[in-house]
Amino acid sequence: MKKGIKRIGVFVLVAIVVAVVVGGSYYLGYVKGEQQTRKITVEGVSNLQQPGTGDFSIFWDAWNLLKSKYVFKQVTDDNQNLIYGAVSGLVNSLQDPYSVFFPPKEADKFTQDIRGQFGGIGAEIGIDDQKQILIVAPLKDTPAYNAGIKAGDHVLKIDSESTSGLTVDEAVKRIRGDKGTKVTLTIYREGWKDTKDFEIVRDVINVPTIDFKMINSSGQEDSSGQIAYIRMYNFYEQAPYLFYQAAIKASFARSKAMILDLRNNPGGYLDAAVSVASWFVDKGKTVVTEEFRDKSNNEVFTSNGPTLFGNIPLVVIINKGSASASEILAGALKESNGAVIIGEKSFGKGTVQELDPLPDGSMIKVTIAHWLTPKGNQIDKNGITPDIEVKEPNNGNATSTKSSYENDLSQDVVFQKAVEIINGKMK
Repeated sequence: MKKGIKRIGVFVLVAIVVAVVVGGSYYLGYVKGEQQTRKITVEGVSNLQQPGTGDFSIFWDAWNLLKSKYVFKQVTDDNQNLIYGAVSGLVNSLQDPYSVFFPPKEADKFTQDIRGQFGGIGAEIGIDDQKQILIVAPLKDTPAYNAGIKAGDHVLKIDSESTSGLTVDEAVKRIRGDKGTKVTLTIYREGWKDTKDFEIVRDVINVPTIDFKMINSSGQEDSSGQIAYIRMYNFYEQAPYLFYQAAIKASFARSKAMILDLRNNPGGYLDAAVSVASWFVDKGKTVVTEEFRDKSNNEVFTSNGPTLFGNIPLVVIINKGSASASEILAGALKESNGAVIIGEKSFGKGTVQELDPLPDGSMIKVTIAHWLTPKGNQIDKNGITPDIEVKEPNNGNATSTKSSYENDLSQDVVFQKAVEIINGKMK
C-alpha cells in the first residue's frame, strides 16, 4: 500500500446521492508538510511525432488556437480553468465512470460528502454497460425510498434534462442539493410502457445499518426461535460494531442457523466487510484479494476470526441492489464458508479507487485495482451469481412503493425460500 495513503472504504459508487462514495474501495491521500516545487518528467509523449509516443504538440496547438480565436476573451484568459478542463478531459479519456478529476472547490465538496456533510435523496447511483445512469439501491426510509424508487431503475432525466452522456459524478451533482429543495427524476423501470416522473424532496440522510430478530421455523419473529435473521443495509463505519451486537444477541439466543439479508445493500467500508466475514470464515482464510495491474502488488485480506458462526447453516440473500462490499462478503461466504446464496445476481461493482490530492487542492480519483473472490473470480461487471435464483415479484409495479420484503416478510418469497433451505439444513 502506498505510504501516506489511508484506506477509507469500498463503496459502490463515486458518491451517492446520499452520497456515500460509492464504490469501489477508496483510498484518501493526505499531502503532509509544505509543498515543494517539483520537476516532473513525462515519459511517452513528445513535441515531435515519434514512433511509440504521443504528440504533445497537438495540445499546445489547441491551446494557442483557443487563446487567440475564442470569442469570449475573458474565458480564455483564465489559464487555470483551461488547465483543469484539459486534466478533466485526460481523465475522461479513460472512459471509466469511476475515475474523475475534481478541481479544488469540487474536491473540497467531495471530501465533505464522504464525511456525511450533505443533503440528498438517499439512493446510490451507478452506470450500466450502455452508459445509462441507474439506481443501484435506494436506502431504507430515505426520500428516494419513500418516493418508490427501486434498484435497477434507469434515470433518463434529472429536472427535465437528459442524463445521456453524464458520468456518475455529473449526475450526482445534479441530484444532490440542500435539504428541503426538490428534484424530479424521470424513471424507466423494466416492465413499464412509459416513463414516470418522481418529485423528491431532498433531506439530510440518516442511513440505517442493521435489523436483527430471532425467527422460528415458520419464519415468524419469535424470541425463542432458533434462526437468527440479520438484515444489513450498508457497511459504513458503525457496521462492525452493530454486527458485533447482533452476533452477541444471536449467540445468547443459542441460534442454530442464520439468514443474512444483503438486498439493496450498496456497500461501504472494506474493513467492515472483512470484519463481518470474520464471524463466519475460519481465521486466516481468504475473504477477498485486491488485484493491481502489477500483480506483485496484490493484497490478500483474510479472516481475523473469531468465526463464531463458522459451523452453523447460513443462507445469504442478495439482489441487483447488492453491490461492492456486499458482493465481497457474499463471495467470501460462498467460497470460503460454503454458505448458500439465494436471490438475484448482484450489481457487479468490484473496482478499487484511489483519491490522490494534487498540490493546488484539486484531486484525482482513479481506478487502480479489482476485487477478486477467494477463488479468484472477478466481481466487477460479473457480480455474484446466487446458487438458487429467486426473483422478487412485482418489480415492475408502478403503484408499489416498496418491495415485498419491506412490507411483510411473510409475503416475501425470497425470505420464505431462505427459511425453507435453513430448515432443511437444520434437520
